[in-house]
Amino acid sequence: MNIRTHGGASSATYAQDALTDELLLSTHTLIGTEVVTRADEKLGSIKDFMMNTTSGSINYAVISAGGFLGIGDKLYAVPWDALSLDTRAKNFILDVDVEQFKAAPGFDKDDWPDMADATWAKNVRSHYGLGD
Repeated sequence: MNIRTHGGASSATYAQDALTDELLLSTHTLIGTEVVTRADEKLGSIKDFMMNTTSGSINYAVISAGGFLGIGDKLYAVPWDALSLDTRAKNFILDVDVEQFKAAPGFDKDDWPDMADATWAKNVRSHYGLGD
């Protein structure tokens, strides 16, 4: 396993297994990463993650979009498996167009949905074309 740390204000820690090519990144590294469409249109940036404490897996990336300097942002919980990481461009790709993203169930920073609610989760996954 190859572990690297880059210092400075935007420090990044990641580990890569040379045999499996598996990449592990710290959440600190991923917060603020841009999310774009396949056509490279900016949708927003990663604000937070929702982790399943039983399985240890990330269920959702919370994407902040539409505001200016954090004011007026709308938040979107995007299923983790709907995102792909582009290590060259150092961003995440969400395979939807801008209008589909804007039509997704969103929420305010002071009024988060119950992401453990099965009906809510089904609606969000369905919006992004994912099954249960």
